[in-house]
Amino acid sequence: SAQPNPSMSLDPTLKTLLQGVDLSVSSHQKRTVEEVRSRPLRELESFQIEQGDVPYHNMDDEENVLNESAQAREDRKSPAARFGSSGVGAVTLPAELQRAIASLINDSDKSQLHSDAKRLFLDEVGARSSWDAAYDVKYKSRKQSYRHATRDATAFASVILPLHYSAIYAVFHHLKHRLGRTWNVQRVIDWGAGTGSGLWAALNAFRGNLTSGEAGSLVSDSSITSYVGIDKRDGLVGIGKELLQRTGSGSLSVTWRKAFHESDRIDRADGQNTVALSAFMLSSLPSQLSKKRMVKDMWESGAHTIILVDFNTKAGFENVAEARQLLLDLGCKDLQDPRSQHFSFRGSHVVAPCPHDRPCPLYQPGESRLACGFSQRLQSPTFLRRTKHVKEGYEDIGYSYVVVQRGSRPDIVAEPVGRVGAVGKEAMEREARARTAMLRELKRADEHQHGAQSASGVDVETENQRLQVQSGTLPAAQISMTDLEEALRREAYRWPRLVFPPLKKSGHIIIDACTAEGKIMRLTIPKSQGKQPFYDARKSSWGDLFPHPPKNRPVERFQSAQSDNGNSPMRGDDIGKRAKGRDKHRKAEGRSYEAVDAKIREEKRKGSRKEL
Repeated sequence: SAQPNPSMSLDPTLKTLLQGVDLSVSSHQKRTVEEVRSRPLRELESFQIEQGDVPYHNMDDEENVLNESAQAREDRKSPAARFGSSGVGAVTLPAELQRAIASLINDSDKSQLHSDAKRLFLDEVGARSSWDAAYDVKYKSRKQSYRHATRDATAFASVILPLHYSAIYAVFHHLKHRLGRTWNVQRVIDWGAGTGSGLWAALNAFRGNLTSGEAGSLVSDSSITSYVGIDKRDGLVGIGKELLQRTGSGSLSVTWRKAFHESDRIDRADGQNTVALSAFMLSSLPSQLSKKRMVKDMWESGAHTIILVDFNTKAGFENVAEARQLLLDLGCKDLQDPRSQHFSFRGSHVVAPCPHDRPCPLYQPGESRLACGFSQRLQSPTFLRRTKHVKEGYEDIGYSYVVVQRGSRPDIVAEPVGRVGAVGKEAMEREARARTAMLRELKRADEHQHGAQSASGVDVETENQRLQVQSGTLPAAQISMTDLEEALRREAYRWPRLVFPPLKKSGHIIIDACTAEGKIMRLTIPKSQGKQPFYDARKSSWGDLFPHPPKNRPVERFQSAQSDNGNSPMRGDDIGKRAKGRDKHRKAEGRSYEAVDAKIREEKRKGSRKEL
């Protein structure tokens, strides 16, 4: 039979401790809510409210505090700098489009989808690998095209569509900010529509103001009523149709064509609410002739606004620069054409990113060393990370673009406005207080010396008012917000555009910008120029418009033709970055001990040869 375990001999101290634990457990009784509320709360003790939940943090209040602090930081900029630096931030794909692409992926073979994505868009060079956003697939036969078109288009929608969407949406967002609320788009003609990235970007960018009620669908809330997608790639167009079918087109009129037809043209008088768009299509066209034909079709479509987007590469930038020049040339011909005299908008001008209509200073046909482009960040959706098998929650896409509108360039505003923000006002208030104190001391000294009647005749209030007028605060205060925004909108057509990230130092900010003179100029904004210009320059970013003129004369940065041997660097190849002591290093090399020793040895060697 089983015998019980023998009793253990415990230490007397451990016995006492266990007895104390037993007594505390047996004497414990559950307290009522009233008893808990009657005693004072201990530190870090949760307080239970009547509903039963414990509010550790009020997330809404915390978010409001963060928004208020961000708005306070933004208000420290001048109104002109805020207008020039209104960026979209990180772009998020619309929820409806995410669900449509996710359902499309769920209906496909995921392992095969990953293999197709790697085959099409992954560049493996040595140990490094990078994802390419270009799509230039060429099939050997029609049978192979039929077999792979749908698979490749699904991979395109899973990997590339979100990136293309973010770039196009950033351009639309910038245009809405620059052209104002009166610019309302209802019709989009998209060359190289693909899977419809331009359609989704336009639908989301031109959504109405949802001031009351719940938000409806993306299609119903947008001002876009008509969309014409032009693309010969059947696989991409098929996936674009399927995505639109999964979300529902509603009352939106969508037409897909393989070429632009005469029936799609609209009268120029009715084209103010029409946009002609081509995103990442120029690089895929085989010849210069086909590119020019597409740009001419966009001009002859009757659309008032023409947008071209391509990759931020030298080839993509040259495509955009050539299309830009062609549209400006077509605008000049339109001015000289007597048949267009009855039109209210004649000619053409560049809205963005260029502050001028002159030839691009960075463009050198076939030899461009630098590309005028920008970058947009995308918050990677879940299906994108899973398809690529990556962990990063964001991706950046570089793009180069140009926006051309019909009509002449807006007139220049006579007086600049909106150059003083919170930083400038604080500096002026400190200066006014110091000046007031000084004037009062002078007045008190004059009264003490000459009696009650002041000999200097200095009026403190008049002097302060004169200081405010010189600082520009009174004109800004007298203008309404609507007039101020309209004045800034017209001024912005000539503000320098940061085509490279600014170089920020402790005492000065260096900006390489494209100016209204059609040149790349280096603007230096020192601290001595003023607190507001220096603050605005320090908070500026790549792609912003900078409203303040520099204190010192700007230096032109240009690129001359490359030398015949091709080894010597081009002047201006340090645009957008420091020279990094290039000349200093050369001088330092000549002053080093090794260089001096080698020079002395060479001179001795030459002298000995002459003696022989």
